Amino acid sequence: MGLLQDKTAIITGATRGIGKGIALEFAKQGANIAFTYSSSVEAANALEAELAAFGVKAKGYQSNAAEFDAAQALAADVLKEFGTIDVLINNAGITKDNLLMRISEEDFDKVIEVNLKSVFNLTKAVIRPMMKQRAGSIINMSSVVGVQGNAGQTNYAASKAGMLGFTKSVALELGSRNIRCNAIAPGFIETEMTAKLDESVVDGWRQAIPLKRGGQPEDIANACVFLASDMSAYITGQTLNVDGGMITA
Repeated sequence: MGLLQDKTAIITGATRGIGKGIALEFAKQGANIAFTYSSSVEAANALEAELAAFGVKAKGYQSNAAEFDAAQALAADVLKEFGTIDVLINNAGITKDNLLMRISEEDFDKVIEVNLKSVFNLTKAVIRPMMKQRAGSIINMSSVVGVQGNAGQTNYAASKAGMLGFTKSVALELGSRNIRCNAIAPGFIETEMTAKLDESVVDGWRQAIPLKRGGQPEDIANACVFLASDMSAYITGQTLNVDGGMITA
């Protein structure tokens, strides 16, 4: 029996990187998985098959969580298809990095919309079914950058820090209904995105981390399993830094 046996999880942005790592770990732990993707139908079909191999139900939905109505429709579809929504992982996100002097209004708005407004949209969409069940775990994927800021990422940092305030407020509002809401702040995680960077730059980052290595998607996935499962039944409103010791304050 897995730690998430027969729970249904919605995971946004799950066809690659951290999202994919979470989906695979959740399937191993017995969770049925509804995941969203933005464009790659092939990647979504491949992931569906990969997850189903663990003996769970898995279905991909092409959906833009940044659109309010699309998020509401997604939750309704998942509820119809799976019967319950026990876990929501708001993972989908983008970056459009630039120094503040050069950042365009469009690039600021887009990052806030995709990274932060989507969290509002989907959380609002799942809280009714969770309140009926009197149970649920919502996990918001923030970032080390949301906790301590980063030059050249004012838009991204604002979106990820906004998630932290949102997370705490949801925890306060819904705790009496046994709905928990926590955030995870990943540090430097090695994914397809970081693989494109110069190896010497990446190694420099590794050396600055107390554990002397970048994180893997499964490092984040394991933290998500804990926060989604009944093992963390008395934890809500928290931000868990999964960063190899980058932030110790």
